[in-house]
Amino acid sequence: MSELSITTTQNVNINFTAASVGDRLVAQLLDLAIKIAYVVVVYSVFFYWIGLNDYLDSADTWSVTAIVMLFGLPVIFYSLVQESLMEGQTFGKKIMKIKVIKIDGYQASFGDYLIRWLFRLIEISIGNGIIGLIAMVVSSKNQRLGDMAAGTAVISLKNNININHTILQEINDDYVPTYPMVIKLSDNDVRIIKETYEAALKNKDFKLIYKLVEKIESVTGIKPQQAYDSEFIKVVLKDYNYYTRNM
Repeated sequence: MSELSITTTQNVNINFTAASVGDRLVAQLLDLAIKIAYVVVVYSVFFYWIGLNDYLDSADTWSVTAIVMLFGLPVIFYSLVQESLMEGQTFGKKIMKIKVIKIDGYQASFGDYLIRWLFRLIEISIGNGIIGLIAMVVSSKNQRLGDMAAGTAVISLKNNININHTILQEINDDYVPTYPMVIKLSDNDVRIIKETYEAALKNKDFKLIYKLVEKIESVTGIKPQQAYDSEFIKVVLKDYNYYTRNM
């Protein structure tokens, strides 16, 4: 597996393991199996048991096309919907412990998933996916064309350290949070904040800490109540852990 080094907007280097071509292919096959199972169930229930076939035999071409498209929508939009709802994963990716992320280390957006989905249609329709496979093999980050266009990559989560391990903060059971708006942040945001803060503190780069506070303010709308920037960041990290732990 190749290493994927990401430099965040805060100039923090984060190393991931790019998902192997094999893992991605197996995930695709698992998703394909789920799609096939869906088609079999739908056909058995609606077309065989309920007798929708009898109606289609006498229906016009437009009606037949509309009904087939209606039942086919879950298959067509399978990856787009699941990656959007499951933060970069489909059932196949989840089983194989891989996920889609942005090259800058942040969580991919719906627009990114949409671009990947559109390119998937192109890659599959031309050469039955061979183009995407060649792109992954040639790419140093194991990216297919859709990943390159969306600025995303698929990483492996099969190591012992994940995002949640890197953002944990010790908080007491009687801890009282200060900033409810920290829930606007994502796990990736908080990890970057923590790593940037710790690096800046180690290098005594107080200017970077000040810029980090400004960034937190602009993203969340929080107005710091602490006298010192360092104390504010510590409270933000603890508050995020409090709210996510109790969700």
